[in-house]
Amino acid sequence: MKYIIVLGDGMADYHRGPLGNATPLEKASKPYMDMLAKKGMTGLVQTIPDGMQPASDVANLSVMGYDPKAYYSGRSPLEALSIGIDMDEKDIAMRVNLVTLSDDKLEDSVMIDYSAGEITTQEADILIKDLEKELGNQRFSFYTGTSYRHCLIDKEGTLETQFTPPHDIIGKKVGEYLPKGKDAEIFRELIQKSIQILKDHPVNKKRKENGKNPATAIWFWGAGTKPNLAPFEEKYSLKGAVISAVDLIKGIARGAGMKVYEVEGATGNMDTNFLGKAEAAIKALKEGSDFVYLHIEAPDECSHQGDYKNKIRAIEKVDEVVGFIYESLKKENARFVIAVLCDHATPLVLRTHTSDPVPFLIYSSVKDYNSGLIYTEREVKKGVFFDKGEKIIKTMLKEVNR
Repeated sequence: MKYIIVLGDGMADYHRGPLGNATPLEKASKPYMDMLAKKGMTGLVQTIPDGMQPASDVANLSVMGYDPKAYYSGRSPLEALSIGIDMDEKDIAMRVNLVTLSDDKLEDSVMIDYSAGEITTQEADILIKDLEKELGNQRFSFYTGTSYRHCLIDKEGTLETQFTPPHDIIGKKVGEYLPKGKDAEIFRELIQKSIQILKDHPVNKKRKENGKNPATAIWFWGAGTKPNLAPFEEKYSLKGAVISAVDLIKGIARGAGMKVYEVEGATGNMDTNFLGKAEAAIKALKEGSDFVYLHIEAPDECSHQGDYKNKIRAIEKVDEVVGFIYESLKKENARFVIAVLCDHATPLVLRTHTSDPVPFLIYSSVKDYNSGLIYTEREVKKGVFFDKGEKIIKTMLKEVNR
């Protein structure tokens, strides 16, 4: 038996906003998701435990079968694993976003773009290396990640500094959202210094010439300590593989001892290599993996940008991925279980994550559940309810194989 989870990051939405009383899931053409939902089990799942933030790290740990309350130690340490940073037990890792602020005066600046125009990894690498040269020291080290997502290791830090994710404050003045608590002034000073370093940088000059948002500053968030995940194979008796463009998901995989498949052209945005990811999933199964977790970031990115047209397109691309995997496995007469869901909702009207339960479907090639429901927020309310994200994989392994 083969098991596949296709996760469309942030697909779920609210029945209000730019589409009126509809959601992107309702507007999108998604024949495979709807067909699998009708034949399979559908419902809502609470991926965010009570009292925890609706962040992708918490949600994806949950869906991958790890109770966040037991295993979560912060977002950036998971990304650090993917980047290849060897953290010490006392190190603090934190996400460094390259962002676009409205002007040079930090307190009065507005957060224009949390992704610096979805800057390329190649451009970002030049900037991060220059920031390391100017700001790095015995305490602080900067490391390049992917696109706008990077990492700072603090050798003398604590978890007593409070940070705000930049995608939560788009269009807002950043003054009241700057670091607070212990060492807040140190991190504010680093942000201010980054503004001066990046202001006239050749990379930014070229981006402006090409009509793209420049990376005008760095922004810290997602701090945490070295993670300690139980090996996935020991936990579920399955050889696992992960396919994703983002360091967070790849970091969880590496921490859990799962194989990571790199896909050429996988970006985490709308220009990602959707077909390449689907092909990598089939390759992983052929090469001996029992379980594949295929993560697609694009719907979430479109939600943060308030781009409903591309969010609909992203969902339709997710459906094409689901269709490719389904048809490939059917052609080989394989026995398989597919789950499709999102990690959290990212409503277009809010442009940030929420803790709402999210729609899921589970389809088994060996058992008909026949929900008769299509895959939308309204329809799945008529299905079952799971109070924990871990119940997705546990149900895949048990209920659908009886």
